[in-house]
Amino acid sequence: MVRRRFVMAGVTALLALPVAGATTASAQPADATPPWFTVGLVTVNGSGCPAGTASVAPAPDNTAFTVTYSNYLAQVGVGAGPTDFRKNCQIMVRVNAPQGFTYGVASADYRGYAHLARGASGREQANYYFQGQSQTSTVTHPFYGPMDDNWQASDTAPIGSIVYAPCGATRDLAVNTQLNVSAGTSNPAATTSFMTMDSTDGSLTTVYHLDWQRCT
Repeated sequence: MVRRRFVMAGVTALLALPVAGATTASAQPADATPPWFTVGLVTVNGSGCPAGTASVAPAPDNTAFTVTYSNYLAQVGVGAGPTDFRKNCQIMVRVNAPQGFTYGVASADYRGYAHLARGASGREQANYYFQGQSQTSTVTHPFYGPMDDNWQASDTAPIGSIVYAPCGATRDLAVNTQLNVSAGTSNPAATTSFMTMDSTDGSLTTVYHLDWQRCT
């Protein structure tokens, strides 16, 4: 039986790079959240997200969007191929909102399942950037065996460092993620260690929390 107790990596700040002149937004008022927004996948590439295995949807309260993967698995050991230890996915997301609103990624919650033999380890890492702008630094969350449980990792942007989409322009958001599993001191000839960022029932999703502002 899969247990629903999450093993959490430490919350690590997103290292957002400032983009001079890219966005002019007012201080966020209480009603900055738009009445609606849509989100869709523009492109999906990577060994962790073959065609048809990733989907996005807006949250009902318009404060976030979710990404659900159905075949994101990195593994080493018995039954694993030579390149299965590393899986990655790059998605381009297009967020549409009413005129006069802009957004940035304030935080992101990643979830999945890990089975790591004693001596093995895994890690999840991610970065984000708007099309045509500089990439943020990569944030990494490590996990260590023995482990057989759900995992969760959260990235949070410090106040004042959130990078916003340019006002009045359509810029897709690129999200790069990666899972890595290392056998370490475990015996890969007798054990299998794996880490997923997916869920068969759709209950484990990646959540990107948005900070909305009004353009001036």
